[in-house]
Amino acid sequence: VVPATPAIFEKKLRNQEAEEGSTVTLHAELSKHDAPVRWKKGSVLLQASNKYEMKQIGSAVELLIHDLQLKDA
Repeated sequence: VVPATPAIFEKKLRNQEAEEGSTVTLHAELSKHDAPVRWKKGSVLLQASNKYEMKQIGSAVELLIHDLQLKDA
């Protein structure tokens, strides 16, 4: 059995500024296509909802945060 090589960030997330009530998109590129991704805020696992939208195409991953609030920082 050969252990799988973990995916690493080829292009890391960057800090962004946005206005309250708007939507922000966080984007990253991984070293592996279709690697499983879990988005977290601190220790809380984020779930797809009206607030959070997750997208993945190949090695590109995105998290859209809708209706931004100060607590989303």
